[in-house]
Amino acid sequence: MNQTIKRWVLVALMFPALTGFAQQNPPVSNYDYKQAFSPLFYTKNGTETRSASGQPGAKYWQNRADYQLTAQLNESSNEIIGTEVLTYTNNSSDNLSFLWMNLEQNAFKKDSRGAAVIGPRGSRGGTKGEILDGGFNIKSVSLLETVGAKTTEKQVKYTITDTRMQIQLPQELKANGAKARIKISFSYISPKYGSDRTGVLDTKNGKIFTIAQWYPRMSVYDDVHGWNTNPYIGAEFYLEYGDFDVAITAPSNHIVVCSGELQNPTEVYTAEQQKRWADAKNSEKTVAIRTADEVTNPSSRPQGKATLTWKFKIKNARDLSWASSASFIIDAARINLPSGKKSLAISAYPVESAGDKAWGRSTEYTKACIENYSKRWYEYPYPAATNVAGNEGGMEYPGIVFCEWTSKGAGLWGVTDHEFGHTWFPMIVGSNERVFAWMDEGFNTFINSISGRDFNNGEYKEPDQNMNQAGAFLTNPELEPIMVTPDAMKEDNIGLLCYMKPGEGLTLLREQILGEERFDQAFKTYINRWAFKHPTPDDFFRTIENVAGEDLNWFWRSWYLNNWRLDQGISKVKYIKNDPTKGILVTIDNLEKMPMPVTVQFKTKSGKTSTMNLPVEIWMRNSSWTFKANVNEELESVRLDPAQKLPDFNPANNTWTAGKDKLEEDVILDPYVGTFSSKSFPIKVIFEEEDGVLKATAVGQGTLPLEPDGKDRFKHEAYGIVIQFNEAKTEAKLIQGGEIVLTREK
Repeated sequence: MNQTIKRWVLVALMFPALTGFAQQNPPVSNYDYKQAFSPLFYTKNGTETRSASGQPGAKYWQNRADYQLTAQLNESSNEIIGTEVLTYTNNSSDNLSFLWMNLEQNAFKKDSRGAAVIGPRGSRGGTKGEILDGGFNIKSVSLLETVGAKTTEKQVKYTITDTRMQIQLPQELKANGAKARIKISFSYISPKYGSDRTGVLDTKNGKIFTIAQWYPRMSVYDDVHGWNTNPYIGAEFYLEYGDFDVAITAPSNHIVVCSGELQNPTEVYTAEQQKRWADAKNSEKTVAIRTADEVTNPSSRPQGKATLTWKFKIKNARDLSWASSASFIIDAARINLPSGKKSLAISAYPVESAGDKAWGRSTEYTKACIENYSKRWYEYPYPAATNVAGNEGGMEYPGIVFCEWTSKGAGLWGVTDHEFGHTWFPMIVGSNERVFAWMDEGFNTFINSISGRDFNNGEYKEPDQNMNQAGAFLTNPELEPIMVTPDAMKEDNIGLLCYMKPGEGLTLLREQILGEERFDQAFKTYINRWAFKHPTPDDFFRTIENVAGEDLNWFWRSWYLNNWRLDQGISKVKYIKNDPTKGILVTIDNLEKMPMPVTVQFKTKSGKTSTMNLPVEIWMRNSSWTFKANVNEELESVRLDPAQKLPDFNPANNTWTAGKDKLEEDVILDPYVGTFSSKSFPIKVIFEEEDGVLKATAVGQGTLPLEPDGKDRFKHEAYGIVIQFNEAKTEAKLIQGGEIVLTREK
């Protein structure tokens, strides 16, 4: 214990404490610094699989899913008929007696859970009222076993529960690397609108099929929850990584685009188109592969066959999606990556979407955002980036995205940039979208905000956000916290809580708390540590803290775990000894539960402006803070957060203006200075002025600063000590329940 505190406690014990000291007219504040800065943020220690520093542990593992897929598209019935050979590798430390798979198409069955949770107002989910025989038709599930050169199929038992399928293995799949090969035959009819993530769009030159969630996909078995089997009722996905090899058979007048790289271009493109592809791979500008005029020209497609099979491969991906249409215009351009490697920006869209103010710039946008994110954060890993015009508002998959076919200008840039931004979250950093949507949507929204400033000298740069205004609705008490799973949020709140608020949280970290250099290093470290792995929120929080060297528990607790509000306000301004040349004291309060650093702007009557920055630590043990300003002349105004960068929902108390707001009268301390002693107790107290503060020193003991608390009255609030001087300043009563009368010696 501090010796000054010890000594003054002894002074207080020299007489009976009858009642505790009560603050007079305390400011109304909901802030609790003990709660905000509690050290018990993390509920578990690091493990062998996940380090306390936020990086994968020495024994981190994750399972793997490799796929060989086929698909046949029936254009008239919208049916996809497919086969799947899944090679599943169990790298966990557990033996597995069964496997779980996702059957998201089953959400479009009439009796699905997803359909049941759509109310009369409608939803982004579902089929928008389309009546169809939806869902997977699982025709067979078998285990493939190879002995020597012979492969046999053994039918296995499986159980389908809504959008999940459990496969019973005839014998346990052993831990630490054992493999199982599962063959599945399936089909389904695609909805025209499939939860804004897959669908069929009618155009004047044919249907556009944007195909996703189209094959049974492995559920993730991890070290956090074991099997992750939450049903598909609206929230997105959590998937394993692996290699994909797919063959898609479509009508020969169609062009098919897909995740990954086309393996057989000579079989599916004309000779002229192959030359154009070669030109595009070496071009900084968009090269037309198939023009609008050629769409209806039969010679723009290989002749002689009713169908063509398109073969694609993509490595180390968590999914594969594709699109097919006779109506596609195709164009492309080279993408330059930081390592010197190249990728290819591709766009596929109908003539209705063409034009220099619309999809004619899609490849330019795609190239720009991929190059930008690769330079800033982590290199793009796929051989192509394909933007498809469909009836989805915007949806992301590895190496391919589906964007609204009517988008133009800033709208098309925004949706393209956002959907390809998802390459980094969650395609590279594979978080659990179904539970923690903010870890991909919010992080992506954040990197989009920087990309928008970078593109084409700020062509589509959005105006700076007024965070005072944003704070009012982002911390509305009616909202759920960010950390709530999206399926448990009001659907109207998802845009705020999964996208905007977590994105603004990272902007606050970068611009107001850590600074760009420290934040960017920490954020890039997080991406590199967890590329193609499965991080949790704790892994993110711990990484940012460890790399930046900052305890941010107060921020995570305020912005992510809880829906706390920020309200900083100015409560007092006074000139020391009522003379600004001797200094200025300003008192600010933290009135709501969220703490933040403070920026204070001073404007003087002579026209000068200056700023002070106060760290968040001023709130570690205070709800009110008084500081000396960095000016020594008469003030015109004092303002908190002058650039409106903090989510302070109540800016009305952020400004003090001379002549309008009260200037506190400073207490002239000279009459109180002197030495006082007691006739009844062996105590002598010296009152001195230091930096405009009256300080009391019990001789031989310690010094305490005192605050004015009324006429001739001072206090030390923490220890409940009150000093009451008489009118003549010849006596002072030391009060703490009881009283000691002190008499002036000199």
